[in-house]
Amino acid sequence: MRKSRGRVAVATLVNTQGTTPRKEGAKMVVGEGGDIVGSVTIGGCVDAQVIEEAEDVLSSMRPRLLELNLGDEEAWEIGLTCGGTIEVFVEPLALDRSDDTAAHFYDRVHAHARAGGRGALITRLEGDGGKLLVLDDGSIEGTFGDSFLDERFVAEARTAVAAGASRTLLLEGIRAFVEVVTPPSLLLVVGASHVAMPLMTLARTLGYRTAVLDGRPRFATRERFPDVDDLEIGIPSELVTRYPLTATTALVLVAHDYKYDLPVLRHALASPVGYIGMLGSSRRGAAILKLLREEGVDEASLARVRVPIGLDLGARSAPEIALAVLAEIQMVRAGATGQPMSVRRSR
Repeated sequence: MRKSRGRVAVATLVNTQGTTPRKEGAKMVVGEGGDIVGSVTIGGCVDAQVIEEAEDVLSSMRPRLLELNLGDEEAWEIGLTCGGTIEVFVEPLALDRSDDTAAHFYDRVHAHARAGGRGALITRLEGDGGKLLVLDDGSIEGTFGDSFLDERFVAEARTAVAAGASRTLLLEGIRAFVEVVTPPSLLLVVGASHVAMPLMTLARTLGYRTAVLDGRPRFATRERFPDVDDLEIGIPSELVTRYPLTATTALVLVAHDYKYDLPVLRHALASPVGYIGMLGSSRRGAAILKLLREEGVDEASLARVRVPIGLDLGARSAPEIALAVLAEIQMVRAGATGQPMSVRRSR
């Protein structure tokens, strides 16, 4: 956000009515020069209306809560089975002023998340849109002007952070949106191969933090990987221990080298890492899993390794394979089926 200059209006989807919401927290930023980043729905008539309202918010520098009606198609795209209503909170930020509290809070919570922490930004959905910042290191900033009210919202924010879900709350007659901010998901790739290159570019587009580990300086270069966050050269089985193999981490092995794959897999299978995929044929995968089985690795653990990797998209080229791999990672993260949406929708 700080890459922008001057003033921007930040529109946040804070509530949907009609069924369980899927995308609370979706954002669109509208700059005073006309630049637009992101979307609160699907980029149709509703977003156009939000942009128009955002321009008014920039003129007045006062926040506004919008209630917008959706048509059936727009409703479907954000998870409503039929037409419904959404609420969008639009607030102005003066990015070139150090005394803009909201801009400071946004910067702080996102910097905290990039460093591996979690937090919540609580925005009052009426009046001046006051804010509270709650971080998992115990830090609290801001006030709604009432210490008892602040304490109640802070307690609810901590519950939301633990659950990892943003939500709109009504406490003591005050409505506020609790926006949970967590570290970006990590895509950790072992092997600076031709498949890893487009995989990093696609992952960056989707907001992943990315890392490539390889022992070959000739392959692990910034010229080949301009989009990667971390590019490390060394023994992969040692380098991988520096990264958190948690439920939000995806580990992909594309080096096609036994001396890389086996020790990394031993480490990964002892962790709760959310996704493990290995590039290679079924025959090669079976051979590696057989070696691990002979070492005493149990069948439930071996079943976590996806090989061949990726969804069946008929991929042949490196970019196509990268797309298939990332599609499978997204499917696993969402607990989805991987079926065509046309099949799902017809049921």
